[in-house]
Amino acid sequence: MAAHIRRRLRKGATTTAVAAAAVAALAASQAPAATLADGSAGSGDPKAAGEDTASGETDGAATGNSPYYTDLPPLVTPDKPGSSSNLPAAGSAEAGIPASVLAAYKQAERTVATTDPSCRLPWQLLAAIGKVESGQARGGRVDANGTASPRILGPALNGQGFALIKDTDGGAYDGDAVHDRAVGPMQFIPSTWASWGQDANGDGRKDPNNIYDAALAAGRYLCANDRDLALAADLDKAVLSYNRSTEYLRTVRSWYSYYQRGTHEIPDGTGTLPSTPSTPTPSPRPGTGSGPSAPPSPKPSPDKPGGKPSPGPSKPGGGGSTSPTPKPPTPKPTPPSATFGSLENAGTGPLRATAGQEFDERVSVLARNAVGAPLAKVPVTFTVTGDTGTLFAGGKKTVTVRTGTDGTATAPKLQAGEKAGEFTVTAVAGTGRPRTLTYAATVTARQADAIARTDEKALVAAPGEKFADAVTVKATYKDAAAAGVAVTATMVKDRLGVIDNDKGPYFKDADGKPVRTLTTLTTDADGQLRLPEIFADDNEGTYLLRLTTEGGASVVIELTVEAPQETTPEEPAPDATETPAATKP
Repeated sequence: MAAHIRRRLRKGATTTAVAAAAVAALAASQAPAATLADGSAGSGDPKAAGEDTASGETDGAATGNSPYYTDLPPLVTPDKPGSSSNLPAAGSAEAGIPASVLAAYKQAERTVATTDPSCRLPWQLLAAIGKVESGQARGGRVDANGTASPRILGPALNGQGFALIKDTDGGAYDGDAVHDRAVGPMQFIPSTWASWGQDANGDGRKDPNNIYDAALAAGRYLCANDRDLALAADLDKAVLSYNRSTEYLRTVRSWYSYYQRGTHEIPDGTGTLPSTPSTPTPSPRPGTGSGPSAPPSPKPSPDKPGGKPSPGPSKPGGGGSTSPTPKPPTPKPTPPSATFGSLENAGTGPLRATAGQEFDERVSVLARNAVGAPLAKVPVTFTVTGDTGTLFAGGKKTVTVRTGTDGTATAPKLQAGEKAGEFTVTAVAGTGRPRTLTYAATVTARQADAIARTDEKALVAAPGEKFADAVTVKATYKDAAAAGVAVTATMVKDRLGVIDNDKGPYFKDADGKPVRTLTTLTTDADGQLRLPEIFADDNEGTYLLRLTTEGGASVVIELTVEAPQETTPEEPAPDATETPAATKP
C-alpha cells in the first residue's frame, strides 16, 4: 500500500486526479496532508496558479518553472506531532534530512528571523522545497563546506516543454552559454541568483551549489513582497513564486506538513534521491485540439508543428485554434538589496530631560535591507505619545524623516513639556508589514539643590493672630535660580520632618479651613517663592516650618507664637527745680 501511495506523479492530462487520490490516501492514513489556503492557487485551477511551464514564460519564478521531484511523503509519521527535528538518526533515509542540509535550513531560518522577523520563515518550508527541487541536495552529497559535488543542474530551458530562457550568465553558473539551467540544491536560474544570491557560509562567494548560500537565498526570496509565511495565503503565494504550478504547490505543501510533524537527521550522503522528476506538459499540435485524446508530441518546438500554438487566430483548416487568453502580469519579487528588511535602534541612549528643557539625546533608527545592509531613502515616521506636553522641535507630535545613505534616520530634538511623567516615541517604517520601534522617555520635575530664606527677620505672632511678616525663599540649582520648582511646605515637630505637627501655626485652604501642609507651591521665574499667610492658634511656643524642593533641598524656619508683654505706666520723676514746701516748726 505504501509503495502504491508513494508512486511518482507526473504532469499530464491525469495529474490532478492522481494528486487528489494520493492526498486522500495520505489523509486516510493520518499522514500530514497538505492544506491549501482558501481561494489560493491550490484550488486546482492551473490558471490561478500561473501554471504555464510550456509557454516559454517564467513569470519571474525562481526556478524558471524547471522540473521537480513529485514523490509524496511516507505514510508513517516520523515522530509524534509537535516533536522537534533534533532526533537521532533513525528511520528511513527517505524521511530523514542530511545533517549539513538540515543545518543550512535552520541557519537560514535564524538569519531571516533577525533581518525580517515579521516574515516568520519556517525551516520546514525550506526543507520541503529542497526535497522537491533536488531531493535534499541529492541525499546530502555535499562537501565539508556544504557545496554539492558534482554540481546540481537542471535541463536546458530551451522551450522544449519548459520555459525558454536564453543564457543570462555566459554559462558562469550553469556551464551553458546558450540557454539557462536551474542550478544547485534549491534550483535557482542564473538570472534570479544574480539578484538574490547570498554568502551564508562566509567564504566570500555566492554559490548556488552551496546549500548554506542557496537556503538563505531561498528564504529571503520566499519572504519578498512583505509576505508573512505564517499566513496560508502568503505561504501559497511564496511557493508559487518559486514554481508556478498547482501540482508543485500541492507537493511542497505535503512535505511541509510532514516535516512540521517532525523528522530525523541522517548522515550526509545517505539520503534517498528521488528518481523521476516531473515531466513537461507538451503543447497540442495545431488542428488537434487540446483535450486528453490529443496525442502529445514528445518534443514540442515553437518553430515546428507540434510546438507552441500560434498566438494569432487560426488559419483555415487549422483545427479551431484560438488566441491564448492573456494572463495578468505577475509582479516579480523585489531584489533583497532594495527590499526593506528590518528597523533597528541606531544607538539612541536614555531619553530623560527636566520639565521645560530640551532633551540631549535624539531618537535614531537604522533601516536594513533583506540581506542586512543599510537601506537608504526609507521614510520613517516618528510619533510622540503621552500627556507630558513633550513635542519635537517646531511644536510637532509627528514628523517623517527619510534614511540617509548609511541607512539611519534621526528625529528632531525633543522639547520636554511642563508635566513630569513618562511618554513614548514610536518609529514606524515600511508598508504592508510595517516595522515598529518604541522608545520610553521620561520628563522629570524641575529640581533645586538648595533653598534658603531671603531675609533673617524673626517670625513672631500672638495667639489667634496671623504672622505679620511674609515668608520668602529662593531655590537654586547649581548656584543658578531654579524656576518652576515644586516646593512642599509642612508644619513639623522635628527638623528632619519625620513627625508632622497638628497644632500651632497653620495655613488656610480655599474654604478658609486650617491646613498644615501645602503641596501646590512653585518657584517663580527668579526661583523665588512667597508663602501664603500663616496664622497662629491659641498655643504658645516655638514651632517649625519645613520647606522641601523637588530634588531634595530643604530649609527649616522657626515660627514663634507668644502673647505680647504687658507694660505698666511709670510715675514721672520730681522736677529738680521745684521749691520744696515750707516745713512747719
